[in-house]
Amino acid sequence: SSLRTLSYINKDDVTALHCKVVCLIQNGSFKEALSVIHTHTKVLTSDSITFEKAYCEYRLNRIENALKTIQSASQQTDKLKELHGQVLYRLERYDDCLAVYRDLIRNSQDDYEEERKTNLSAVVAAQSTWDKVEPEDLGLQEATYELCYNAACALIGQGRLNEAMKNLQKAEDLCRQSLSEDSDVTEEDIEAELAIIHGQMAYIMQLQGRTEDALQLYNQIIKLKPTDVGLIAVIANNIITINKDQNVFDSKKKVKLTNAEGVEHKLSKKQLQAIEFNKALLAMYTNQADQCRKLSASLQSQNPEHLLPVLIQAAQLCREKQHAKAIELLQDFAEQSPADSAQIKLTMAQLKIAQGSVTKACIILRSIEELKHKPGMVSALVTMYSHEEDIDSAIEVFTQAIQWYQEYQPKSPVHLSLIREAANFKLKYGRKKEAISDLEELWKQNPKDIHTLAQLISAYSLVDPEKAKVLSKHLPSSDTMSLKVDVDVLENSPGATYVRKKGGKLTGENQQKEQGQGDVKKKKRKKKGKLPKNYDPKVTPDPERWLPMRERSYYRGRKKGKKKDPIGKGTQGATTAGTSELDASKTASSPPTSPRPGSITAASSAATSNMIPPRHQKPAGAAATKKKQQQKKKKGGKGGW
Repeated sequence: SSLRTLSYINKDDVTALHCKVVCLIQNGSFKEALSVIHTHTKVLTSDSITFEKAYCEYRLNRIENALKTIQSASQQTDKLKELHGQVLYRLERYDDCLAVYRDLIRNSQDDYEEERKTNLSAVVAAQSTWDKVEPEDLGLQEATYELCYNAACALIGQGRLNEAMKNLQKAEDLCRQSLSEDSDVTEEDIEAELAIIHGQMAYIMQLQGRTEDALQLYNQIIKLKPTDVGLIAVIANNIITINKDQNVFDSKKKVKLTNAEGVEHKLSKKQLQAIEFNKALLAMYTNQADQCRKLSASLQSQNPEHLLPVLIQAAQLCREKQHAKAIELLQDFAEQSPADSAQIKLTMAQLKIAQGSVTKACIILRSIEELKHKPGMVSALVTMYSHEEDIDSAIEVFTQAIQWYQEYQPKSPVHLSLIREAANFKLKYGRKKEAISDLEELWKQNPKDIHTLAQLISAYSLVDPEKAKVLSKHLPSSDTMSLKVDVDVLENSPGATYVRKKGGKLTGENQQKEQGQGDVKKKKRKKKGKLPKNYDPKVTPDPERWLPMRERSYYRGRKKGKKKDPIGKGTQGATTAGTSELDASKTASSPPTSPRPGSITAASSAATSNMIPPRHQKPAGAAATKKKQQQKKKKGGKGGW
């Protein structure tokens, strides 16, 4: 209230206005503070209020304006230098930022030296990660977890992942140790502080191919719901890259986390660019063709020199079976960006191969000047031409590559290797006359190579026999080539085949043993086949026993059950059959047989003497129905037809 009164009494008082600006900054009201500075520009001169103005612009993410304000100051104080370093870091001008922090550490003596060293190590880590600059050793002792973390990030930029993981583990231990000393810090606070360290650990696991471990750790961090929107966006993006074209529903949810407010101010330009590229790829994987084209076109307009948006558009066209348009798109970009023409042409060749146009793919590959002499390219072209049976073109590829190495890297290992492969290729396809020059070159380089000399003589024998005779004189004599071999040692060696020496006839026990051993061997060789349990040697086996029952000649199908007269129906005590049929005294005297359950036998069949009264009998269809049900169950089981 006293400040308000003072300001009201004298609105142009410099001290009062300065105090008001500082109070607004302390309260986080950066826009109001900046408004006060702009309103009283006549009173608040640039030198007196430069730091406060630049700081407000920095906090409002007006980084370019903050840099101009700092550079306009007549005198660079320590606090302006500190802010200058932060502004340069946000603008990703890491070389200038490094120089500022070095000057601060060298020329300042206060209690903030540890913080300056931490910022310095962060700049070195950013150079290693984004600019791919080999970091210099600044001699910073990794006494705090922040310094350990930054050192790990620098190692990741160099590809030294195992060392980086050790540094992150050390940073985790130091963080737990330092935070546990404060009694007000809870375990949840410690885990929240460790989230960024764990996120970097998961990133290393992902780079090492341990995607399952990385995914598990990423999800644990997201469950903690950290307040750092930049960290959440990076983790969500990395999960999307692990999912690729799988688990698309989860990727769609993770994309929303990358769109949080303020993310663009927390991440570097390359990080934001990677997130946008992945959004376009996800749209392609989810078959959102229009969305994919829209995103990739936007990315191409923002990054006209970048290759990836064009590749995404080409991939989308290929998914739509429009290979010709994809190749045309790549061709246009290759003409506009000669620096990326090699990658573009490799992609075009791949598309041609997918279409089956191998010869056209070879033409595209041979147009890449900086790669056509490389051993890998030569191998690919020769293989493709051999597949197309174009041997002359394959030999031409060899010749051009050998000529290049003859001019720029003569007698190098690659040069000699290409000559050797060219000679072998020509000999393989019967081009001995063309192989002579290559073989002569190889033999000159190594006159002791007998194999090459033999190949050269063989080639000359068809072209110039006299020359072959002259060269054959260089072959070693037969005496020098003969090998002194001990036959007995060779036979007794483990790799030799054992042959029993012929001896006298075996007699007595030895003969019996030999015969016994022979019998055993014969028995082992000839095993009797297993016979069925009901096998009868007197009965001739059914010749059709190997065929399924339905395919046998005597199969007549399943017999349908005869309609039985219902029992127990009608008037009480009456039956449909005649009484004479039920009279046991009138039937022939024959041994009794068991009737079918639930049915009455005909007069011609033998009837039982102990007939069950009709009222005590079961219905005719009960047992038959049950039997049919059992047959149906068996038929539907495993192993049925």
